[in-house]
Amino acid sequence: MDWGMSNRLSRIIRPETGRTVMLAVDHGYFLGPTSGLEEPAKTIAPLVGYADCLMLTRGILRACVDPSVNVPIMLRVSGGRSILGELSDEGTTVSIRDAMRMNVSGVAMSIFVGAELERKSLLGLADLINEAEEFGIPVLAVTAVGKEMNRDARYLSLACRIAAELGAHIVKTYYCDEFEKVVKSCPVPVVIAGGKKIPEREAIDLSYNAITRGAAGVDMGRNIFQSDHPVAMIKTVREIVHKDLTPDKAWDLFNTLANEKKAKV
Repeated sequence: MDWGMSNRLSRIIRPETGRTVMLAVDHGYFLGPTSGLEEPAKTIAPLVGYADCLMLTRGILRACVDPSVNVPIMLRVSGGRSILGELSDEGTTVSIRDAMRMNVSGVAMSIFVGAELERKSLLGLADLINEAEEFGIPVLAVTAVGKEMNRDARYLSLACRIAAELGAHIVKTYYCDEFEKVVKSCPVPVVIAGGKKIPEREAIDLSYNAITRGAAGVDMGRNIFQSDHPVAMIKTVREIVHKDLTPDKAWDLFNTLANEKKAKV
């Protein structure tokens, strides 16, 4: 692995812990102005300083993130369909040259294993990896799950392993029962998706369970920015990921931070 690739990966995943807290705010590429991201700049500003990496689209990076922000960027480069259509019919929306122009640390693309357009998405990932390798840019493969697909260890292991076999440097997937099997069978780091908004205590348990079962971190969005206390939530998740804070202690920390904010208001 060349120096540029290694350097970018070390910015995304902190070498001292081997883990990462990624803040996902790329939802608008298919959901539009979803709850909590109606005004992306206002959502991102108070949170970005607590993220190890920021995952978003080209348009939001250019329009809503201050250029002085020194947080690694994971740039989503796939899209082309909305929630109203067939999501697996995505394509590449950003060139590697433009990604380099924006000084990103990595690029991300969804794959749709088991969907009707599985082959298209997998070959799209392979093409992206081929191009990104030339410039030392890591690729994050997002294992999207269709309506008819089960989020179980068997399916997620299949999807993650295929992504790694194609050359992805990091894989993002969902947490599931027997998650350790998914991690064990994937030879590259696995980060978990937060998924839809769930109660804060459940999101804390989710983060802890994933980390203790081998995840290299979380790529969490709605469970942070849709929280009533998003800053308290991302601070708490950081403590879980990088310091192995237990769920009970993490819950206490979250409530302490949330109450501190209320007191200031």
